[in-house]
Amino acid sequence: MKNIAFIINPISGTQNKKRLPKMIADTLDRDQWLPNIEFTQYAGHARELAHQYAQMGFHTVVAVGGDGTINEVACGVRDTQTALGVIPMGSGNGFARHIGVPLRTQRAIEMINRSEVIQADYGLANDKLFVSTCGTGFDAQVAYRFATTGTRGFQGYFTSVIKDLVTYHPETYRIQTESGEQIEQKAFLVTFANAGQWGYQAYIAPKASIQDGKMDICMLSSKAIIEAPIVAVNLFTKTLDKNYFMDTIQARDIMLYRENASPFHIDGDPVDMPKDIRIRIVEDGLRVLVAKRF
Repeated sequence: MKNIAFIINPISGTQNKKRLPKMIADTLDRDQWLPNIEFTQYAGHARELAHQYAQMGFHTVVAVGGDGTINEVACGVRDTQTALGVIPMGSGNGFARHIGVPLRTQRAIEMINRSEVIQADYGLANDKLFVSTCGTGFDAQVAYRFATTGTRGFQGYFTSVIKDLVTYHPETYRIQTESGEQIEQKAFLVTFANAGQWGYQAYIAPKASIQDGKMDICMLSSKAIIEAPIVAVNLFTKTLDKNYFMDTIQARDIMLYRENASPFHIDGDPVDMPKDIRIRIVEDGLRVLVAKRF
């Protein structure tokens, strides 16, 4: 019997979660797992609970919610022997999609019964952990607007994109890698990808891997606005890395220099950050529960 904790964010996404404890109890294989179930009560609570369970030696802590909830649980279990599990019940569910977790709740619970643990990387932007992506520019501006809108789901995200698309003013960014390589350009956005997508199957870094010890650094030129429909198609067909206006490099440790302390996001949530930010990958720092491969 392995101890497993489910940390449920009751306000993530659009689904009601009152019946979830019963679904977990009915679906989870009790010959394998001994479950604890908790609902979060405030921002940061998932991180506190996950840390406590990791200190207690639990095999797995499952984040039940969106990418923000996953981020908090990952913060609590990183660099321990406790694995991160995921039941996606957020809006975009980018990390869950990347690691192949079913979006249907019952199927995601069933997957836990036929799962294994892999070693995965996580990223740090200064001292803030990210499991999927972080970045600055247009996507960060959208994250700020999306966080303040009353509408969740794809409709709210799409509305935020349209409102900002016509008013956004790109800035000039400079990045320097650990090898000394430097790139400076006026960019529509700069994304640092551990995993491949933002969510909703929008792939900003189609070739990104959470197990290669590197992050994909994606700089989309400010000139890309002239072919915005093509960029949108590229996003959802996993071909954005082939777009003429996209530059992608890989690195383990970089410095980002910005003109201003402009919007920045961590796993889709807006955060306050200084102008200059160190962004790096921590290799094999996270244990992640995935579907058994064999």
